[in-house]
Amino acid sequence: MDALKIPEAAQQKENNESKEQKGSPAHSTLALMDGEPEEEDPWDLPELQDTGVPWSALDCQAKVLRVLVSLVKLLVLLGLLYMFICSLDILSSAFQLVGGKAAGDIFQDNAVLSNPLAGLVIGVLVTLLVQSSSTSSSIVVSMVSSGLLTVQLAVPIIMGTNIGTSVTNTLVAMTQAGDRSVFRRAFAGATVHDFFNWLSVLVLLPLEVATGYLYEVTKIIIDSFQIQSGEPPELLNVITDPLTDAIIELDKSVLSEIATGDPAARNKSLIKKWCQTFTNMSTVNVTFPGPENCTSPSACWSEGNMTVMLKNISTTYGVKKCEHLFVDVQLSDLAVGLILLALSLLVLCSCLLLIVKLLNSMLKGQVASIIKKILNTNFPFPFGWVTGYIAILVGAGMTFIVQSSSVFTSAITPLVGIGVISIQRAYPLSLGSNIGTTTTAILAAMASPGETLDNALQIALVHFLFNISGIILWYPIPFTRLPIRLAKALGNITASYRWFAGVYILFCFFILPLLVFSLSLAGWPVLVGVACPLLALLLAVLVVNALQKRKPGCLPACLRTWDFLPLWAHSLEPWDRLVGVVAAKCCCCCKCCQADDGGGAAREHPLAYDNPAMCGEKVEEGDVSVLKMTKL
Repeated sequence: MDALKIPEAAQQKENNESKEQKGSPAHSTLALMDGEPEEEDPWDLPELQDTGVPWSALDCQAKVLRVLVSLVKLLVLLGLLYMFICSLDILSSAFQLVGGKAAGDIFQDNAVLSNPLAGLVIGVLVTLLVQSSSTSSSIVVSMVSSGLLTVQLAVPIIMGTNIGTSVTNTLVAMTQAGDRSVFRRAFAGATVHDFFNWLSVLVLLPLEVATGYLYEVTKIIIDSFQIQSGEPPELLNVITDPLTDAIIELDKSVLSEIATGDPAARNKSLIKKWCQTFTNMSTVNVTFPGPENCTSPSACWSEGNMTVMLKNISTTYGVKKCEHLFVDVQLSDLAVGLILLALSLLVLCSCLLLIVKLLNSMLKGQVASIIKKILNTNFPFPFGWVTGYIAILVGAGMTFIVQSSSVFTSAITPLVGIGVISIQRAYPLSLGSNIGTTTTAILAAMASPGETLDNALQIALVHFLFNISGIILWYPIPFTRLPIRLAKALGNITASYRWFAGVYILFCFFILPLLVFSLSLAGWPVLVGVACPLLALLLAVLVVNALQKRKPGCLPACLRTWDFLPLWAHSLEPWDRLVGVVAAKCCCCCKCCQADDGGGAAREHPLAYDNPAMCGEKVEEGDVSVLKMTKL
């Protein structure tokens, strides 16, 4: 029950480590008078120290050299950002090759989609499978346009795609787990986006089921404006497509065909082979017995005992073959997808680590202070409230340029980790990215044919209105900015127990959606019978926790703490020891036994200091804490 609270010992350990890393903390006057140092706030942005020679102390040649080095670093940074964005694009293609057909199959069962919770979970799972909310949204638009799915049924799915797309930057934050304080900020900066999406769904999905709010408002907008078809603009894709198209090109229409129930599409490959085709329409005579099989009486006539019908047949011929790497490779879609998945993850993680190191070397001294001041300073009173809304507009504009909320939020996550952007500023930037990704969807919907334009555009507007409504709920009033507080709480937990970050991702994006989906398949009675007691228990725990903090006198003596429960039920400490034991079993045989001198004698192993559960007992030798490593 108290699993989301950090034990005092773990918090003290963090504070000690933080003090060792940052040096002596600042002290308030009152604290100095009392003789007690003021504890540092772990969420304060760190000072990026300038360890180089001051600019004024350099001669002319050294100044020129520093400018050239800075320009080279800037060019390398832009190149790494380009590779980072391209690797995200390839990662999306890889996920579509691995799970795209399964994603298309999920959309075919309208009996399941009629359940709003099932539709929400399907949106989450499909977006996780294809790693692109725009792709999953386009599948939904195709189904609505073809009449296989109504707009009302598509609304929960669109909400789910909003949740599924936020997993990318959460995974990016995992690459910064090496440093405790950096990981705290990075993971909180990434999950503030998750909490906003989950909280928005928690409020707006029941509201939509009860009133049809999103559907009715967007319907009024569509009916009020005579919108003409157009073409979506090509912005960042103009730069990234030459590289990504040289590696892999996908025929995304196959996914839509599978979702709309075309049986022939299941045997097609997602890997595009012909980039230019020619379709020839021809008319042939089809002969069959009996006039009852004629579907078009005006095109049929009788010849003896047989009926002849004119039938139009289209034949597509390849004109120009694509030039990507996998155009002639004799491998299945799954094999190509796994290859691209491994390579794109390798490039993505490498680029991210290099970007962080490069930013750390560039953002020093006066440059760092200027950038941090620009990004985190509010407008003077009484216009301070405007700053957040400008950040929302900046996030929307940048996402519109890169045409991917995953790219933008993944790019700012390492900046939050190293302390350039505060989580308070990352929050409105993430909200803006949610709006930016919907504007590109609206423009893409406007490219639909005239007969399907209304439905396609209404779905895109549902996505837009959903995010606007979420911002109204969770941003204007500071008290309602719950995603920031929840993200900080989760950041504190993962800073002490870094394994919990993996548990959070698995539970929120895989286990919970799959559990809800399975219960939805069993029917409403089973779903309600399981979900209602669990939700009631969760609500009771939250209320008791709040009363324990603020008004413990209102509670019975036994409920003022959770000590009456077993330790594993209200603390992460036993689970942390269990994880340590499992880690010891896995890696101690290679690390600890190699550290042994062959006869079982104990020796020091500094790599194991951070995890006392690994291979031995921590003992004090003078002023140094070491682990005695013994052969297992």
